[in-house]
Amino acid sequence: MVEPFLGTWKLVSSENFEDYMKELGVSFAARNLAGLVKPTVSISVDGDVVSIRTESSFKNTAISFKLGEEFEETTADNRKVKSIITLDSGSMIQVQKWLGKQTTIKRQIVDGKMVVECTMNNIVSTRVYEKV
Repeated sequence: MVEPFLGTWKLVSSENFEDYMKELGVSFAARNLAGLVKPTVSISVDGDVVSIRTESSFKNTAISFKLGEEFEETTADNRKVKSIITLDSGSMIQVQKWLGKQTTIKRQIVDGKMVVECTMNNIVSTRVYEKV
């Protein structure tokens, strides 16, 4: 299940995040700020409810959800989206949909690190987190 993801993770590398944010429609000013921060992500589980809390000097966000059940989310860039998160072959896959658009956030554990692939259209950003 989600056990490999549990704990606190700190961003250590980020590729192509600016282009991904641009594809999402994030404003220039917000992209500049978001590109500078190194967020910490905490993932926990209580029964069948998973929580993901992201903290940075720019903005803090938190979501709680049950795997496979759609929920409403307000993203760090203030998009109001419908999200669904599933587990597939050890990967945690989040699909966000809003205004006819869609992005996929795939989290997986590789060599003890959490690798997060954010994809929208043909733009892919890879962010790597190490356990704190």
